[in-house]
Amino acid sequence: MKRFIIVIIEILICFILQTTVFQWFALAHVTPNLLLILTVAVGFMRGRREGLAVGFVCGILIDFCYGNVLGLYALIYMTIGYLNGFSHRIFIKDDLTIPILLVGVSQFVYFFLYYVFNFLLKGKLNILFYFIRIGLPGIVYTVVVSIILYKLLNIVNTWIDRKEEEEV
Repeated sequence: MKRFIIVIIEILICFILQTTVFQWFALAHVTPNLLLILTVAVGFMRGRREGLAVGFVCGILIDFCYGNVLGLYALIYMTIGYLNGFSHRIFIKDDLTIPILLVGVSQFVYFFLYYVFNFLLKGKLNILFYFIRIGLPGIVYTVVVSIILYKLLNIVNTWIDRKEEEEV
């Protein structure tokens, strides 16, 4: 129950930071995707089911607040959380290489799926233009921010694991 409440608090904090504070730090009109970092981290640290659940909550939150089509972001985030859950078996708490790489790949998958659903289906075919203007800056910015945020999420996850072990 503690983990559930803490994850909900993490989602709300990341959402508020992403939509308010980080808007002030936008580079090339791109902000880091904190909810994606959280989804990747939970999928990587806790597995497919929890990555899927956190991805759904993060996505539906964005859908309700900013989405044009209800469920699009939920689908994208759920896919990313579930796919990152496959790497749960290689989880090493102190290693930053794999999660940072997963964040970069996940941000690319997010960009590609977002492009397909929001641009390609509307007849806008110049993917290279959108990748250079939106995708690449988003990937770089999200990866840089994920170095700090992942470390914080890892500390919180380790603390929760210790508390759960003490209770058993």
